[in-house]
Amino acid sequence: MKKTFILVSTVLASVFAANKGFAQSDELIKVYRWYNPQDQNYITVVEGEYQEGQMLNWNWKDKTYMFVGYRNPGPGRVGVFSWYNPDTKDYASIAEDEFTDDQMIKMGYTNKHIQFYALTRRGANTIAVYRWYIPKNHDWVTIPEEGNTDAYFKKGYRRKAYQYYGIPRNSDVQIYNQL
Repeated sequence: MKKTFILVSTVLASVFAANKGFAQSDELIKVYRWYNPQDQNYITVVEGEYQEGQMLNWNWKDKTYMFVGYRNPGPGRVGVFSWYNPDTKDYASIAEDEFTDDQMIKMGYTNKHIQFYALTRRGANTIAVYRWYIPKNHDWVTIPEEGNTDAYFKKGYRRKAYQYYGIPRNSDVQIYNQL
């Protein structure tokens, strides 16, 4: 009985210590997608980039948690930047190796700023992330590959292009990162 109590106490202490460490991880950052029904556009936003009240006030709705990225650069990571096109009202999240700044400016995009860093290679517990284009409203949408993403083609999405790898949005992602 005494051994069982010590074993259970040790396991619980380990779980609580691990959870405390996970909550304090400053390296990982959540990535969300919002939708604006008025402009029929999507935006990719990292946690803390804008306040949720601001997004709702600017008519963004349907906040969707997509995946996890990194706050800081590191080996095997690529910077992901937000760009805005005032003519099409499109917000695009573009990895630094997809287009040059000159190409983005020529397409009408401005206001470049870093959002997060993503993995460039597939690894354990990663998910491929793609950029889709919607011709009817000139919108680029970032979508992690989960299930049948080709169903988006039936909805009018075109030009699917690989961007980078994210960490899936599973609640147990922190456990896998330790392995």
